[in-house]
Order: sequence, then structure tokens, then C-alpha cells
Amino acid sequence: MKKLKITSAFNVSIVILLIISVIYTFFMVKTVPKSIFHEGNATITGIIENCQQTDYNTKITMRGKEKILISYNKDFKCLLGQKIKVAGEIEKASNSTIPNLFNYRKFLYSQNIYHVMNANTITIQNAKISPFYKFKNRLLERIKKYKTKEYLMTFILGNSKELDENILKSYRLNGVSHLLAISGMHITLISGLLLYTLNIISKRKKLNYLITILILFIYMFLVNFTPSVNRAVLLFTCLTIKKIINLKVESIYFLILIFSIYLLLNPFIIFNNGFVFSFVITFFLMMYSDHLKKIKGYFKSVFLVSLIAFLVSIPVLTNSYFEINLLSPLINIIFVPFVSIIVFPLSLITVFIKPLDNILCILINILENLSLVISHIKIFTIQLKHVSFFVIILYYLVIILTINGIFKHKYSRFILLLMCLIIHHNINFISQNTMISFLDVSQGDSTLLSNSKHNILIDTGGKMMGAKIVENKTIPYLKSIGINKITELILTHGDFDHMGEAINLVNNFKVEKVIFNCGPYNTLEKELIKVLDKEKIKHSSCIKELKVDNNKLHFLQTKEYDNENDNSNVIYTDINSYKFLFMGDASVTTEKEILEKYNLPDIDVLKVGHHGSKTSSSKEFIDEINPKYSIISVGKKNRYGHPNKEALNNLRNSKIFRTDEEGSIVFNIKNGKMKVEKYTP
Repeated sequence: MKKLKITSAFNVSIVILLIISVIYTFFMVKTVPKSIFHEGNATITGIIENCQQTDYNTKITMRGKEKILISYNKDFKCLLGQKIKVAGEIEKASNSTIPNLFNYRKFLYSQNIYHVMNANTITIQNAKISPFYKFKNRLLERIKKYKTKEYLMTFILGNSKELDENILKSYRLNGVSHLLAISGMHITLISGLLLYTLNIISKRKKLNYLITILILFIYMFLVNFTPSVNRAVLLFTCLTIKKIINLKVESIYFLILIFSIYLLLNPFIIFNNGFVFSFVITFFLMMYSDHLKKIKGYFKSVFLVSLIAFLVSIPVLTNSYFEINLLSPLINIIFVPFVSIIVFPLSLITVFIKPLDNILCILINILENLSLVISHIKIFTIQLKHVSFFVIILYYLVIILTINGIFKHKYSRFILLLMCLIIHHNINFISQNTMISFLDVSQGDSTLLSNSKHNILIDTGGKMMGAKIVENKTIPYLKSIGINKITELILTHGDFDHMGEAINLVNNFKVEKVIFNCGPYNTLEKELIKVLDKEKIKHSSCIKELKVDNNKLHFLQTKEYDNENDNSNVIYTDINSYKFLFMGDASVTTEKEILEKYNLPDIDVLKVGHHGSKTSSSKEFIDEINPKYSIISVGKKNRYGHPNKEALNNLRNSKIFRTDEEGSIVFNIKNGKMKVEKYTP
């Protein structure tokens, strides 16, 4: 009875701690964490904790008085544990300037990194390295000599950054990317092997458990203390203590304890997807562990575990990737045994027996090719838009009801969840909102006009510094707001910074129609037309108007000039009595022609011509149209010096939004009222 009282008090204490940690996290994530660093030039010293190198860049995580991420564009031989001195410019990490997308700054916060540094020089202060780092460096050097080094880095050291992007994408689309993250499955196998070996050597079980825990803590260091490994090792430690002292406490309370302590130590960890997935899936699997134990048959057990893991991952997947694959539980029946029983154990052995590398290489090829083939089956992939925290809670209530079975018939228990998914997938068809999104695509233009029936994209931007704008920004954003097709792609003209990503968009997203400007096609436009003809996508040029529901987009520039900029499509439209004017790269010459032909007073929103250059936005033109808001799409510290001071002066009576300073600008029109939102870098 006394022990029962103690354990009950323990359980209650854990629940109270959970409530406190959640409330603390809710308030703290809205603040800016305190840092010892300040923006500007500085010289700092510390220990190299992690290092990622490419052909053109080295990224170093350095631990000193505070962790900092260093970017260095020169050749440098990284040795973990080495003390270095770095001189350069400290700045804040970039925020997400596209709504709903991955926030790099918050992700770094989750790792206790609050600033980044662009290094000018790095000098070695002390070549002396601790034994732990020496061991890790030797392990890294050994792995780099293998054919399967990318997967050994992934399965042994938890670093999947060197895997091919397309392969990684296929794993994610198939819902099996969790197999690449070192987590409970891997720790269970490693601890099992350790205990089995130690029990053969010695019968002192408590000592064997202690040695196993110490080795697992060393392993945590090797994988850079990733949340999923920390969770698995700490939970193993707690359950071991429970077993040794025969503590009558449900295992799930230890998981809650670890989760609560994590949040109290670093509330920003909630922005780490690995942390969220690890704890959410483990929590629900432990909640239904008694039911799972009754399941007979390995593959049936794998399916049910995968099904529960998939269901409880839906809310997280929805706000991270904006789509789910309904086949994931079935796909896992193939991949889980193949990876957990064959590939991962063989990877562990291969580190010590190099000739096995050839066999592992064959198995990896099978794994990759199978994933690529399955990932092309798109029929079961459902796109789901970004949702609020309140909707996520509702989802979990529905998922719990689904798992528990709210209907008597076993095949009917998914009805409520399927109804939610169907409504969620089609929510845009019942929405009455109109959104005009001026996307931050660096030194370029890309604007989206969307409502329940039409999704019009004006320009795509172009690749800047190797960044894939359409794949990394535009398409994810479209999916995040529930858009699965572009009804009209309007290209203002043939300059690269306006249509350079058009072919990528057409190849990776559904586009129904493309509209070009007046004038002859240039090389870039001709290349796009070849793709459009191959994909049988309609295209036209030099149109005067485009009907959109009960509204029209008026193309004001239909005269042919001898240059692309003046041939730009200039588009005027009235949306719910709000006047919008999109100038492309039209110059003063085009502006004069428009003033002579049209009466355009009191424009509500102006997309400023030619990124605010001195060749556009004349005082005469701006004074006549008198814009309330002026949007300048421009790259940060661009080499053209945009926007020009004279243009800014001409626009001074309007509210100016610059994408280099304010990020993406979104105008949301609902019930006749317009709301402006900005996404600051």
C-alpha cells in the first residue's frame, strides 16, 4: 500500500510537471532567446563540435561559451574537438520569409544556436583533442573509405545530409524516412546486442546494465545528442532503473518525464521535427502497447505498429510537408523488416569488417531503387494544407477515436478520420478568401493570386546562388495553402529573374495554361514552349484580358517594343473593389503610354516596376496612380543597387514593402476587408 501511494504521487507529480513545461514552452517560444553574441564583426574561440563540408562551403558547429554555427567559404580541414579561433561577421540566422515553410532560425534555436557567423579567417588554437573526439574522428575517417559511406554515416552516426536529395525525397514520400533516423528500434538492437554479449562474459546483471548504459551515453555523443537517440537512451535508462528496483510505475510516465525536462531545458526543441516525431509516436505506441502485445504474427505486428505511427504522424506531416501517403503503413511492411533485420545490423558489422561493404552496397541499391519506384505511385498521396494548433488538437482527438474504434464494425472505424481528410483536402473549394501573395524569391518576381477557383501565378523568379526556388519555396508554399494546380501561369516577360524557374514549375507541378507577353519569343521562352508542347499545356501570348470568375485581368501593354522590359505584361485588376497593378519590368516609356491610354487613379496595391530601378516608377506615373501600398520585389544586398533612391522618393507617399526587408507580403481579402501580413527575414 505504501509503494502504491508513492507511485501514485510520482504519477501525479509527472502530470503536474508536464503541464508546467507545456505552459512554459507556450510563452517562451514567443520570445527571443538571450545570447552572449551581438551582430557585427567579432573574433571568438571554441571547440569544433560538428562539421559539414561541401565543395564550396564548410559549416562548423562551434562550442564555446555559447554554440554558434560558422560558415566558411575556404578550404579547411575539420577535426572534431579541435580548438579554433574564428574572425568574421556574426548575424542572426534567416527566418522563413515564405509563409508556413521550414524556419531555419527556429530550428537552430532548437539546437541552442542563436547566431550564425560568416568567417573570414579560421586559425587553429590548440591541436590537442580529447580521446572521445579522437575516436569519433577515426571512425569518420574509416567510414569515408567505404562505398556505402553515406548510409553508414546515416545508420551509425545519424547524419543523413550526404544522401542524394532525390532518394531522401522518395523515402519521405513513401513514409519510411523514419528508418533513417537513429531511434528506439536502433537503440533496442544495440542495447540487446550489448546485454547479450555482456551476459555471456559476466552473470552480474546490474553491472552489465550499467556498462550498457555507459556505452549508450557514449553513443549519444557520437550522434551529436540527437533528440530521438536521447529519448531512446534516457527511456532505456529509466526502464532499467525501474526493473532493477522493481518500481511499480507505468513506463509511459517516464516518457512524459523526459519530455517535460526536455521542454524546460530548451522550449525551442518543439521546433525540431525529429523531437516531435520521436515523442509523439513513442507515446502512442506505449499507450497501445498492451493491445500490440496480443497481436500474433510478425508482419501483422509491423503493420499495426506502422499504422498507429502513421496515423499519429498525420498532424505533424500536415504542417511539415503538406501531404501524406495513404500507402505508408503497407510500404512499411516491406521496408521495416528489410532495414531493421538486414540493412541496419549489416551496417554495424560492416564498420568492423570492410569486405561486407560490397554486400551492403547491393542491398542499398535495392532499397533505393525500390523506394524510387514506389514514390512514383502518386494516386494515394493526399495534399493537406497547413493548419492551426487548434485543428491539430482536433485531429488527435479524431485519431484517438479512430484507433479505439468509435464504430462496432472494424472497417468502419476509419470513417470519421477519412471524412476529416477529405474535407481538409478540399477545404479551399468552400473558402471565400482571396489571397495575393508577393513571394520573396530574392532578386526576381513571383506573385500568386488565389481564390476558391483560380490560382494565378505571375512570374516564377529565377535560380539565385544555386537555390531551387520553385522546388524549395513556391511548390511547398502552394501545397501549404491547399493549392494543387496553377490555373494560369502569366509570364510578364522573358528575363531569367521572372521566368527562369518556369520549366521547373511545369515539370514538378500541374499547370493548365501559360500566358506570354507581346513581342518575339527569346531563347528562354522557346525552351519553355518546347516543354509546354510536350506536356500538351495550352499557351498564348499578347492577350488583352483574362476572365477570372466575375472579374477580369486587364493586360494594359500590347504594343511591341525592341526590348523585353518594355514588352512586359502590365496587368490591372479589381478584386473586391481593391485595385491592383502589376508592372513587371516596364520602364518609364511604357508608363507614359499607359497614362495616355488609361485612367488609373488611386491604385490600392502596386507591384513596382523593375524592382524599383531608376528606369521605372517615374514621378509623373506614381503621382497619377497614387498607390496606397507599393511592393518592391528585390534581393538582399543585390548587385544592381535596387531599389533606387529616386524611385523610393517617388513612392514616399505610399506604404512601401520590400521583400529584402519584409520578406513575403500577403494581402488577404475576406468579407470585403483587406489584411496585410509580412514575413520578415
